[in-house]
Amino acid sequence: MTQTTEARNSGGTEAPRLAGVPLLGSLFDLKSDSLGTYLRAMHAHGDVVRVTAGPPGLRAEMHCVFSAEGAHQVLGSEAANFRKDNHFYQEIRDSFGNGLLTSQDEDYLRQRRLVQPLFTKRRVEGYAGAVVTETEVTIDAWEQAPEGIVDVSHEMMRLALRAVARILFGTDVEATIDVVDRCFPVITEYTMRRGYSPVTVPRDWPTPGNRRAAAAVHELYRVCDGIVAERRDGTSPQGEDLLSLLAAATNAEDGELDATELRDQMLIFLLAGHESTATSLAFALHLLARHPEIQTRARDEIHHALGDRTPDAGDVERLPYLTRVLKEAMRLYPAAPVTGRRAVAASEIGGHTVPAGADVMLAPWVTHRHPRYWPDPERFDPDRFTPEAEATRPRYAYFPFGGGPRACIGQHFSMMESVLVLAMLLRVYAFDAVDTDLRLTAGISLRVEGTARCRIRRVDAPPTHRP
Repeated sequence: MTQTTEARNSGGTEAPRLAGVPLLGSLFDLKSDSLGTYLRAMHAHGDVVRVTAGPPGLRAEMHCVFSAEGAHQVLGSEAANFRKDNHFYQEIRDSFGNGLLTSQDEDYLRQRRLVQPLFTKRRVEGYAGAVVTETEVTIDAWEQAPEGIVDVSHEMMRLALRAVARILFGTDVEATIDVVDRCFPVITEYTMRRGYSPVTVPRDWPTPGNRRAAAAVHELYRVCDGIVAERRDGTSPQGEDLLSLLAAATNAEDGELDATELRDQMLIFLLAGHESTATSLAFALHLLARHPEIQTRARDEIHHALGDRTPDAGDVERLPYLTRVLKEAMRLYPAAPVTGRRAVAASEIGGHTVPAGADVMLAPWVTHRHPRYWPDPERFDPDRFTPEAEATRPRYAYFPFGGGPRACIGQHFSMMESVLVLAMLLRVYAFDAVDTDLRLTAGISLRVEGTARCRIRRVDAPPTHRP
């Protein structure tokens, strides 16, 4: 706490406030375009800005931190002073349990120690087969796409969900996929709405929204608890799926995960493991569809590296340009465009005081567009991520997977999965954007509001005429 103690006495100034409307502050701006509001705050006032929303007595105030140096302080060097104690994370806990994404202190450390061995390089590479299998299913299904048009947002969500469910559940994937596909959108929308609302009614009040969400949670928990029980009592044979490995995970210091903890980890892996990857894949494909010269360069690399053989995890290293394409897509469209913490003690960030108890908002969406680190920030340029270019930027100029002691445990798996999926799809299909301007919404993850349609054709087929 030395740095924090010094900050209290350093005479930091109060952060500037983004102008809003009388009484309600920036409430309407945040509701209509939160990402644009944060970006405007940075351009108007700099790297630390206070944003307020709501009427007096119910007003929320956030200290928004936009610099790489500030993100490093919150996530890295002073991580212990910035905790996941805010209202939004509590809503995620109440919906999806106390898994790695939401747990804290000793609970988090114990879970991390038990789960970490399942995300070693060797283990992660072993999950590539499930990714390849589900991608092949998607490639085959697209042969029947009406008029050769697919919604890459919807399709990547489905593919990523099936892949992570196959890795997690193994042979039980078909028994769970429909329930997850049906229940997750209801729960995530409900969680997002409550997380951003200054006032919420208790979850046990019989409102239509509460009842609908409770039914979805009950159905999802029932299926997950049933599969956990089968793994633990031997009804279902132990295998190499992630749930079996989680059920068997143990050490002398931490014991093992109980049934509730197993379910909580499953739900967090399903949530984080498919939504974030699907977001990255959908935007990467859509960007490539709008930049044919970059798409062609990526495809040439894929053909040279893979030929016609089925790829595996080792091929990721043979696809450096495609990896740069993915990183640049994640810069422009980070799956977690904003993330929050709460300050335990007063601190100073960028010369401004952040008081004890303040809600602190980091915004990869803004930092990834900060002109100090990214010239012409809206331009899609994968060569920003050559090793030489990366070496010139601060560590936290780019943090799609967070950072510090709470960095995403699955980031290496997500990168492997995304590169393999892109390689397989681009080897077979060429993409041309139909929906050129996408409407975005920022909830638990970044999503397309509406469709992100692309026209596809097999690369050995001639281009079709576009009306």
